[in-house]
Amino acid sequence: MKVLILGATGSMGRHLVPQALALGDEVTALVRDPSQLEARHERLRTVAGDALDPVAVAAAVRGQDAVVFSLGRRSHRAPTTMFSDATRILIHAMETHGVRRLVCVTGIGAGDSRGHGGFLYDRIVFPWITQETYADKDRQEALIRASSLDWIIVRPAAFTNGPQRGHLRALTNLEGVTIRSISRADAAAFVLAQLRSDAYLHQTPLVGY
Repeated sequence: MKVLILGATGSMGRHLVPQALALGDEVTALVRDPSQLEARHERLRTVAGDALDPVAVAAAVRGQDAVVFSLGRRSHRAPTTMFSDATRILIHAMETHGVRRLVCVTGIGAGDSRGHGGFLYDRIVFPWITQETYADKDRQEALIRASSLDWIIVRPAAFTNGPQRGHLRALTNLEGVTIRSISRADAAAFVLAQLRSDAYLHQTPLVGY
C-alpha cells in the first residue's frame, strides 16, 4: 500500500513511519525539515513541504492509496486553525486525485470524547492546556465528516512513551467510560490497521487501555 503520512516527524509519526515500513507499505512523508526524519528505508520517500501549502500537499497526495493525518503542535495554549486549515487543503487534494482512505488522529477531548479522560485530564489538562487545540480539532473533525472520503477518526487517550503492548480498547459507545492513557506505539499500530479495515469506517473510536 502507498501511504502518505502527514506529521511524520512528530511524536506519533516517529512510530507510524517505521511501523508502516515494517508492514511492507511504501511510505511518503511530507515534512517541513527532512533532516528531522530519523527513518531511512528504500520504501520511504521524503518530500519537503508544508501541510498548509496546497501545491505541496496535492503533489504528495497524487498516486497514494491512503493518507494518515497525524500533525501536532508544540504549544496548545494559543488559539489555532492549523488543524482545520491543513485538513481542508488535504481533503480537497484527496478528492481531486481520487484518494479515498483517510485515517486522521485527533485525540481525547475532541467531540463526544470530551469528559472521558479521568479527573486529571478532564479537570486540569483539558481546560488549562489543550482546550484551544481541541476547539480546532472539532472543526477539523466536522470537515472530515462532511467530506466524500472513506474516513476513520482515531481519538487516542493521553499519550505515554510506554512499549507496544499489542492490546487496547477501541470504543465508540462512551457511556460511563474513562480511558486515561495509551502508548504512542500502540496508538500508531491501531491507526495503521485502519488503513486496511472498514471496522470503524465513518466512526470516531476512542482508543486506550
